[in-house]
Amino acid sequence: MERLAFLIFFSEKLNFQYWFDYLNPFYHGLRLDLSMAGYFSLLPLLVYLISWNFPSIKISQKLPKIYVGFWLMICGIITVVNFNLYREWGTKLNFRAIEFGFKSPNEALASSASSPFFLSLVIFGLFLIAGFYLAKKLIRFQMPATDGSIAKKISISFCLLLATFLLIRGGWQLAPINQSMSYYSDKPIENHAAVNTFWNLFRDILNNRGGRTNPYNYLPETQANQVVDSLYLEPEVQSDEILRTPKPNVVFIILESFTADVVESLGGEKNISPQLEKLIKEGILFENTFASGDRTDKGLVAILSGFPSQATQSIIKENGKQEKLPAISQAFKNAGYSTSFYYGGESEFAGMKSYIMSHGFDKLIDKHEFASEDMNSKWGAYDGKVFEKQLKDLNHQKQPFFSTLLSLTNHEPFELPVKPKFPGEDLKNRFKSTAFYTDSCLGAFLQSAAKQAWYKNTLFIVVADHGHRLPKDEFENWHPRRNRIPLIMFGDVLKPEFRGKKISKFGGQTDIAKTVLHQLKMDSSPFKWSKDLLNPQSADFAFFDWDNGFGWATPTQILTFDNVSKQVIYRENKTEQDTALETRGKAYLQKIYQTYLDY
Repeated sequence: MERLAFLIFFSEKLNFQYWFDYLNPFYHGLRLDLSMAGYFSLLPLLVYLISWNFPSIKISQKLPKIYVGFWLMICGIITVVNFNLYREWGTKLNFRAIEFGFKSPNEALASSASSPFFLSLVIFGLFLIAGFYLAKKLIRFQMPATDGSIAKKISISFCLLLATFLLIRGGWQLAPINQSMSYYSDKPIENHAAVNTFWNLFRDILNNRGGRTNPYNYLPETQANQVVDSLYLEPEVQSDEILRTPKPNVVFIILESFTADVVESLGGEKNISPQLEKLIKEGILFENTFASGDRTDKGLVAILSGFPSQATQSIIKENGKQEKLPAISQAFKNAGYSTSFYYGGESEFAGMKSYIMSHGFDKLIDKHEFASEDMNSKWGAYDGKVFEKQLKDLNHQKQPFFSTLLSLTNHEPFELPVKPKFPGEDLKNRFKSTAFYTDSCLGAFLQSAAKQAWYKNTLFIVVADHGHRLPKDEFENWHPRRNRIPLIMFGDVLKPEFRGKKISKFGGQTDIAKTVLHQLKMDSSPFKWSKDLLNPQSADFAFFDWDNGFGWATPTQILTFDNVSKQVIYRENKTEQDTALETRGKAYLQKIYQTYLDY
């Protein structure tokens, strides 16, 4: 029933040509379905056998019905949550989502605000009706009769337990059943439809109970280290010097969900971010920049610490590990800068507060500094108010300063304190309207800042925290276009010959640290995963990942690799089968994850 709901809900994305194509997910997912049925049946079977073999032990006749009802409710909830989650994250319900829901319930509710409530309720109701009807017709709830010889009971009990064990394991084969056994297509969404959601969730929970095993051991460790090290060889030439002053103020502006698809200069739609377009004409645009991961917590670490996303994990949530990361804020503080961080939401979200507080920020401003009337219904203060607060504080902050602002209005539920630029309740227009609003807030901030004395000695850096499926709603989380983001450097401190310049080198959020620190002649050696985008000899590549796969991008080829099916699922240049890039991506993800484990 869950798979049927998934297929109906995502029928447009699946785009099957023939009706019988809908049978493939059921056929290829059958082994996982039987395995999950074995898990569900194990406890009732044990109760049944105990009652049969030991008649003196009395078990209530209501117990089986309670058990079935409980799991039907749980599975109904999982079904509804799963298709809403998949719509946003492009992955099925997993441990990370459950952890997110328990640790940040308010943010989880905000993320689900645009989910179709009535449709979800209808699907949940239909699931329960169908489930209880089938249970009534197919399940015998009466406890067994006590007759039969001991030998008969033992032999039948053994056979039933063995059959259940084989169902759970998936058969006699050498390797136990796993998700890849349901994969059958080169289209990830079709494989996701085949994977049993409940089996996938329970296995993911078991696999994420604090284990120390690297799930990405593709290559011998020595080979993986050699491949990664070769990507970060120190260039023999110096980087271009773009600044007119040796010690400017530096302001990072991290924009929530600002995918390249809302930036015209990057091939996005027109009139969504006109202020960014002005900055591009006045500053330096890095045209081929990719987000490290698909969530804010991963983007923040990539930008400030130069540490790539770890696919299934997020280091920011583990204090014992994140505290060992370097951070550009610490480098500035050690160089005599005053430091500050501005965020209109709950700073405790996803472990951000502990990360910020342990990485050299003198001051943290979050939602608690703003009036209730200045906040939306879910996340916190609107971007305009946060920019205003930052501007007011910077006018009195000791120079030189390093200040970071993380926006949030361009996030579900896409609420605005002003009239939307793009009318209607269509989700795409709401996203475009909040993006336009954030862009206008940035423009207003810079217009006011230009009147201040500190402005002429300030380098501004604008970058997105991650990409987004909207406004096009065409690209899955593994698609390069979904992970491409803007990166712009601008300000009066730029030399005139660099204003309006476009850098084509491929890179990511992790490269910001070394690029900026080199310009300021500051030590960048702690940032092992960062390269200078302004150096012509630095390696020309970008890496990104999602829950269980990675992407590798170069000027001649972009590919994405799915870790479950162990195959390349996308190639930009379909005529070039470049195994060298696949090897680099595997080595990169393997070493990232091992570094995370070793922290």
